[in-house]
Amino acid sequence: MSRVSVPKYKVDRRLGVNLWGRPKSPINKKPARPGMHGKNMRRKQSNFAVQLREKQILQFYYGMKECQFRRFFVNATKSKSNISDALISSLERRLDAFVYRAKWSATIFGAKQLIKHKHVLVNGKVVSVSSYLLSAGDVVSISDKMKNHKVVAEALALQEREIPAYIEGQDASSATLLKVPSFEDVPYPVQINPQLVVEFYSRKV
Repeated sequence: MSRVSVPKYKVDRRLGVNLWGRPKSPINKKPARPGMHGKNMRRKQSNFAVQLREKQILQFYYGMKECQFRRFFVNATKSKSNISDALISSLERRLDAFVYRAKWSATIFGAKQLIKHKHVLVNGKVVSVSSYLLSAGDVVSISDKMKNHKVVAEALALQEREIPAYIEGQDASSATLLKVPSFEDVPYPVQINPQLVVEFYSRKV
């Protein structure tokens, strides 16, 4: 399972954003970057540094390792549509992203756990791969064992985010991907500029 290998909320301080929009993010109280030199880091950054930061924001937001994230970018370059739009659309079609958007998990990492432990079904069949790509019309549900679980109930009760319009809930444990979302449809809690991600990888190709 792909995961961020550093403390989740330390990522917020390192990148300087409340990445997942959560009230308990440390950046809400400590906006400076971590470490003894955090307060004195230079404000003006090179183009490369800006592009790298944007790539890390998007990569960590989805809880992905570099090799997998880069693979998604390479696949996006093969699309006939705009590369940045294709990248965002494919990331949002990931099963773990859907479970997170449907509010069955409080975090993207919890969504990965639900999938790994075979608590998520796609069109009635168990899928245990977080990177599984959904298509418009796919129906996703959680197992009977998890329907009334405390973890799912607490996630559904969270007020910090809403279920986006491209996901239609049949009930609290089942939802449908109505369409492949575009960048404008995705409710990111922070400003995202996928074009900078394209520029970052373009200089490395």
